[in-house]
Amino acid sequence: MTESRQPVHTVFGGAHLFRANVAERFQSVALLSLSAFAPDAATLGAALGLESGALADAVFSRVREKLLREPVEDYRIDFEDGYGVRSATEEDGHAVGAAREVVAGIVAGSLPWRVGVRVKSLDDSQRERSERTLRLFLSTVIGDAGRLPSNFIVNLPKVTSAEQVAEFAQILAAFEREFGLADGALHFEVMIETPEIVLGADGRSPLPRLIEAGGERLTGAIFGAYDFTAALGITAAHQSPRHQACDFARNMMLVALSGSRIRLSDGATAVLPVAVHEATERAALTAAQIEENRRVVRDAWKVHYESIRHAMANGFYQGWDLHPAQLVSRYAATFAFFIEGLDAAGARLKNFVAKSAQATRVGAAFDDAATGRGLVNYFRRAINCGAISEDDAFERTGVRGLGSCMEL
Repeated sequence: MTESRQPVHTVFGGAHLFRANVAERFQSVALLSLSAFAPDAATLGAALGLESGALADAVFSRVREKLLREPVEDYRIDFEDGYGVRSATEEDGHAVGAAREVVAGIVAGSLPWRVGVRVKSLDDSQRERSERTLRLFLSTVIGDAGRLPSNFIVNLPKVTSAEQVAEFAQILAAFEREFGLADGALHFEVMIETPEIVLGADGRSPLPRLIEAGGERLTGAIFGAYDFTAALGITAAHQSPRHQACDFARNMMLVALSGSRIRLSDGATAVLPVAVHEATERAALTAAQIEENRRVVRDAWKVHYESIRHAMANGFYQGWDLHPAQLVSRYAATFAFFIEGLDAAGARLKNFVAKSAQATRVGAAFDDAATGRGLVNYFRRAINCGAISEDDAFERTGVRGLGSCMEL
């Protein structure tokens, strides 16, 4: 799999609910939510606390354009927490059914840019089920379509050791041989959601060992805030992606996996932007109910927005989404993060390049080679997520090709 792009999000949804037109369905609900609860730039800006009207205008237009063009970048068909506990017969049926929907999506060209499955963990009680589900899914897709969807990936949850990662890499290699796939065709990502994978009892972190254990197959590591904080004994009322325990775990991931092929992703925000009142055939919503719906949805958007901004400021540019309406706050946070800093970053990079990589100062900011790399990465990500265009980046910096440069 050749993959230069890192999506800004991954949507997780129960395998029993997956359909070939999942992107279209998410698009419809997201656009409806935007229309109902933030129909213009001023309303969205006020809900999210955007500092200026110009910023709100730019973010609103880009969010709407993104929802119309590519609402879902990455989707994971979930056979774990989002699927629930089901009988063996049910899961067999859903593995085959989800696979056939993927085949239909391949034929129709309706799948997101990347799609994959999350199987159960390699815990002793779930290992056999995990392998069986993946085998059924792969055999159905390959048998019916003759190939896997582009950028296909498998998600392994609740990893507790580097040995589990190495074992899963071997399982995928065996499946390649079984189904006649090319060597290295199957890639996977791991969930970092147990304390022991972050820091062992001996005071050492197993995280750096994942790089070798997973080999070329391991391309991603996703932090799971709620399982992680629950395992630490943190009560539900205080479980949040912005808890200091989550910052500790993400910082460990950032340092331990830096410079490797493994891309990092934050987890989900469980506060969903869903209206609490619905009209019925017998009764329309009251004015008070309409206002409460607006408040609940906008407050949830703000919580999601702030969690995303917090993660991005700390080096995590991808995260989970659970509900179509979260796409509004996902893209708003992503675009605002880059747009609001464009003028300053552009001036700094332009001056840096003009000085031929010598240490430079623009205003109160002093830039050397290290911050120069940070500025290049800023523009690369801004272009690739759609916050700005290549032409806009060139106009601000005088540098062409920033969107296609490698991460520095």
